[in-house]
This record gives sequence, structure tokens and C-alpha cells, in this order.
Amino acid sequence: MISVKTVKWSSNITGGKKNHVSISYTSSSHNLSVVLITEVTNSTNTTQSLSYKVDLREYLPENVSIGFSAATGDLFQMNKICSWKFSSTLEFPSSVEPGEGKKTGLMVGLSVGAFVVVAGLGLVWYYMWKKRNTGGDQEDGADSDLAMDEDFEKGTGPRKFSFYELALATSNFAEEQKLGEGGFGGVYRGFLRELNSYVAVKRVSRNSQQGMKEYASEVKIFCRLRHRNLVQLMGWCHKKEELLLVYELLPNGSLSTCLFEEKTLLTWSMRYRIALGLASSLLYLHEEWEQCVVHRDIKSSNVMLDSDFNAKLGDFGLARLVDHGKGSQTTVLSGTMGYMAPECFVTGKASKESDVYSFGIVALEICCGRRAVEAKVEENQIRLVEWVWDLYGVGKLLEAADPRLSADYDEQQMERLMIVGLWCAHPDCNARPSMRQAISVLNSEALLPLLPIKMPVPMYYAPPALQTSYSTSVSERNHTQFSNSSNGTTDSSKFSESSPILSQFASVLHTR
Repeated sequence: MISVKTVKWSSNITGGKKNHVSISYTSSSHNLSVVLITEVTNSTNTTQSLSYKVDLREYLPENVSIGFSAATGDLFQMNKICSWKFSSTLEFPSSVEPGEGKKTGLMVGLSVGAFVVVAGLGLVWYYMWKKRNTGGDQEDGADSDLAMDEDFEKGTGPRKFSFYELALATSNFAEEQKLGEGGFGGVYRGFLRELNSYVAVKRVSRNSQQGMKEYASEVKIFCRLRHRNLVQLMGWCHKKEELLLVYELLPNGSLSTCLFEEKTLLTWSMRYRIALGLASSLLYLHEEWEQCVVHRDIKSSNVMLDSDFNAKLGDFGLARLVDHGKGSQTTVLSGTMGYMAPECFVTGKASKESDVYSFGIVALEICCGRRAVEAKVEENQIRLVEWVWDLYGVGKLLEAADPRLSADYDEQQMERLMIVGLWCAHPDCNARPSMRQAISVLNSEALLPLLPIKMPVPMYYAPPALQTSYSTSVSERNHTQFSNSSNGTTDSSKFSESSPILSQFASVLHTR
């Protein structure tokens, strides 16, 4: 037996590291490929591959056996195969009429080579056959899968992956490959050898009806969006109980991680560029695409950072499409506490203005290096927007700047971003800027807005249609808070949907 093509194996076979091997053969292209992934540490892998074009019909009989073999030479060894899987999509010829001497179909032979585990430390070879997704994959999917395929594939760009591709890419969704846990499932690091790139695979359980809705929404909307400051959706997979989304892997993680976990100190120039990038993505969603996209969940953990620390907005599971010039008709309260605009708690409706509010909160987090709500601080600093607005009112805005920057920042830019953050987070949705106006100020193309010395506080009265009691409670600082509860009670007066003096939603703004 003579090798026609080789590649140097970089693995230390005496080190006892786990190896994952996949061998695949595609009959249409006659391509035989081998991919070897070796675990270097618990979180990093090395990948090697080689391929060779060969027609196996010239070398294999009509029937072949699949198995494993090992050879040691002069050495002793222990072989152990932890797990393996073989899969084939043979197309058998149709039946032949008696007397015909020719075959009317094509049979493809597939074979799998042997993989060896060497040394007493127990080097493990893992084998899995890569199965390309064909029409046969659909036989175990429901009609909804077929409908989703037809709907999703109307878009361009992202494509459908097979479950086996993504399982192989993520080492069968190994725990050590997990990057994080979201509300409806985990996110895993993976490597797609066809694309020669690392990816993030979001795994959603179909057991969650809300998770299913978010999955469908994210694919339908994201497939059609193209902007440098949006996370790229590369593809999707849905099969039986598995729902998966495949994104580009952004090496610097989320803005939240960099700001709050103190593993990376973002310089001021990086922060200002991130704020501009996030603003640009929202301008595209709100005004520059064919329809208005209301994201509904703008927050620092949904802003990802690429290798150059450029912002990319992701997670469109809650996003909704709205015709330009119309308000959102969403009536289900969605979003993240601390980033949600106050009117959302009463109306239940999201809008461009509520996205702008969330951007304002993120802008303040970028400047101050702290979360929107912090429990372990002085009482007047718990809510970031109130604290910064108080400092704005007394002319001490820069006291809110992140102390880790050690005053190494452009003071005019810091003030500009803070004031734009407060402007966007104005309690009155009608007083907030559009993203185009905010960007003009950030680029010094327009003057800074003049904001009230004291932060306006909204008092909302619920409309009858909500069928829910809303109440307000006044704290020691006369700050109005909101409660959404069917049996909510507070120390102050209540406002109910049955109030005879209110026929529709009304809001009153006053200063503290």
C-alpha cells in the first residue's frame, strides 16, 4: 500500500490528547477528504486536513465492509475508540427489465480507514461520517420543517446546514465548546472545515414555544440584512427537536464582557468607535433598509466585538418588521430590564423610540464602565441614567467617567457621548432624537442638545385595553417607578384601567 498524499501530523501522540477524525467521500466530485482535529487545551484545537480526487469505483468492489484496524510496528499500544458513526446516502439503480444487459443506475462505494490510538495514556480517535443534507433528511421532519425551508430559502446569503455538520463542528456540542448560555439555549464554538472558519452555533430547544418564534423571526429577518455593524448570520439548521443558528465567531466576545468583567480594558478611542458603530447599525435598521426593523433588545451583551473591536449588533430573536412611517403594533412586553423604555411597561409596544432609549443606556455604560442598574452602590447611583443626569444638572458630568480610563480620554467626546446618551434615554419618547440626529451630534455635525437640569419623570396612565392595573410608587427621592401586575399595590395612589376620567392612554411629564 502506497500513500498518494500525506500531511505532517502536528499532534503529540504520546501526550494523550483527544483526536476527532472525519473521513468523507463525495461521489459526484470524487473528492476524498480527511479532517483531523486535535485538542491542544480544554478550549483550543488545531485542525489539519488533506483531500485527494479519486474514483473509488476503480478500487473497491460492489460490496465493502466498514471497520477499524491498527498496526504498531515494534511498539506496544492500547487502542480505544470512544464513539463512531457511519452514514451513507447510496442511490441504488432502479429495477431492470429481464433481458437488459446494462445497469440503469450508479452505486457508490464508501470506505472508512483505520484510526489508531497510541500509548498508555489512552489517545482517543473519534470517527464521524459527515452527511450532506439532501431531500432524504426531510423524511423525519414535520411539514413545518418543509414550510420553514421554503420560507427561509427565499432569502439570499445564509444557507441550511445539516445537523451532522454542526455536531461535528462543535465536537457534538461538547461542554468545553460552550461559549455561553442564553434564554433559550447554549451557544457553542465550532469549526466548519468547508468554510475554513470558526463559527458560533446557537442551539435552541423546540420545547420552548417562545424559542421557536424567536428562531423563525431571527432567520427570516436576519437573512435579508446586510451591514458592516451587524453580526453575520451564516446559516441555520432545524431537524426534529433541534433548532440551530450559525453566526460568524467574533473573537473579542461581547461589549458587556469587555466593559464589566475587567478582562479587557477598552481604550476611549475603541469605546467611541463602538458607540458610533452601534448607532450606525440602528440607523440602518430604522431608516435605511426597505422596512423599519425594531430590534427590541438593544443591550451591551448583544453588541459583539470583532478582531479590531468594531461593534456588531446581534440577536434578532425579538426583532419585528414595521412599515416606514408606522408605529410598532407589538403588544407583548419584551426586552431586558434596565434597557427598556418606560413607556413599554405601560403600552407593551416597542418602537424606534424604544430602541433609541436602549441605545442611550448602552452609550452611558460605555462612558461609565458600569451596568445600567447596580445594586451595590449608593442609593442615588443605583440607576445609571438618573445618576448621570444628576451630575449633568450640577455641571460635573465627567465625574461619571469610567475611573479605569485614568482620565485618558477626549473630554469633549466623553461629554458629547454622555449627553447624547441622556438625550436618547429621555423619559419622554417624543423628546428623543432619531438615530440620524444622534449620529450627527456624535460626529460634531450638529450642536449638543440642551436638556432639562433635572431629569423629567414620566407618570403613565394605563389604557382600558390593557386590562391590567398599573401603579406608581414614590421613593424617598420622589422618583416614579412602574409596576405591571394584576394585583399590584404600592404605598401611593393607584391608577387603574377602569378609571372613569381616562378614555385612552395619556402621559404627563414633570421634573423631580
